[in-house]
Amino acid sequence: PFIPETKAERDAYCREVFQIQVSGLKRRLKAINCNPVLGISGGLDSSLALLVAVEAVRQLGRDASTVYGITLPCFGTSDRTYRNAWDLMKKLGITSHEISIKNAVTQHFLDIGHDPENRNTTYENGQARERTQILMDYSSTVNGIVVGTGDLSELALGWCTYNGDHMSMYAVNSSIPKTLIRVMVKHIAEMHGGELQEVLESILDTPVSPELLPANDGEIAQRTEDLVGPYELHDFFMYYILRYGYRPSKIFRLAKIAFQGEY
Repeated sequence: PFIPETKAERDAYCREVFQIQVSGLKRRLKAINCNPVLGISGGLDSSLALLVAVEAVRQLGRDASTVYGITLPCFGTSDRTYRNAWDLMKKLGITSHEISIKNAVTQHFLDIGHDPENRNTTYENGQARERTQILMDYSSTVNGIVVGTGDLSELALGWCTYNGDHMSMYAVNSSIPKTLIRVMVKHIAEMHGGELQEVLESILDTPVSPELLPANDGEIAQRTEDLVGPYELHDFFMYYILRYGYRPSKIFRLAKIAFQGEY
């Protein structure tokens, strides 16, 4: 329900939302005279945040190289998301870095006495917090701020790591639900065309995943919607809570009609 029905309405909506994101980030960058720093995973959220950051610096008259993107591979990074992250950063012409966190996380597990074969929340959250520490410490070396990538659906579900990926100096996706982020990335891909569209289409075709459990022969082993349920359902519930304040019982009745035979 967050997404308009016709293509013309969707395109206009996506342009407006994107410009709101860009305007907010641009104003912050200008006010404190700093550079955006982002962790790039090869997924939807970080891709949209990176597109916003590149457009923000462009409107400020700065070069795309003043955007810093860092890919932080670890145990669960798949070949596809790793490749997509690098392809996107190269196509956009930003300053790109790779910092593997495998050794740092392994040492951390030794320090706290955690068995890395125990793939519990400690195993997952340790990776998310290490990524955030690197992003924040690196940003201070380039006069930067960490631009957050988490979206509204993740925040509503609590699907993020405290003192990890929920933290940033300025978050550009935090009022946009996951279903709309997918539509926005598709719109931007079609608008640009060419090689950038190819990369974004590959990202759109990749399952949503936190990639915190070891990959299977380079393939994604962890799919978010298998764990928390379909985002189209979450966003449906959230829409009628936020927009209209409906009671759970009423939203449930509506959902049974909207998704009859599907769930």
